Amino acid sequence: MDLELLLDVMGCKTRRDILDLLRDEPRFVSQISRELEIGQKAIIEHLRAMEEAGLLSSSFQKIERGRPRKYYDISNDVEFQIFVSHGTIRVKSPGHEFQELQLLEERARLGEDVSPELEQLIKNYDEAKKHAENLLKQVDHRKRALKTRSLNLPVMFGEEESGDEEP
Repeated sequence: MDLELLLDVMGCKTRRDILDLLRDEPRFVSQISRELEIGQKAIIEHLRAMEEAGLLSSSFQKIERGRPRKYYDISNDVEFQIFVSHGTIRVKSPGHEFQELQLLEERARLGEDVSPELEQLIKNYDEAKKHAENLLKQVDHRKRALKTRSLNLPVMFGEEESGDEEP
């Protein structure tokens, strides 16, 4: 699922209202239009955008009289997180870190040569792994230092932490 497209879709209050209606049960255009008091043409455009983003699915159901109706439903669960702080804005969804790999896998299934991109992705994953391992070491070191301080024991730092060099 394209995260940028998802954020664009979710930025619209009408679309969030439509999702809120569809939480309960599938509905067809005129039901949604009537409940939200918005014209059917506008509802159709919102539904189309949400379906393209992968949030909604549609299916036709026969009714007793007349032609089948197109019902819209939430296609699957979607979860994403937005983190904002000084100097950082990060949006992620569970499994997002492998989204690029999944896109490459799909392209490979279609017969495309994605070897160069896979090699670069592997390098990126290796760098991310090294960075995460270094971060974990730093966090563990800080935890040990805090524990030592809480026991009122002197804190010993290695050369690289204290900045002191041996004579």
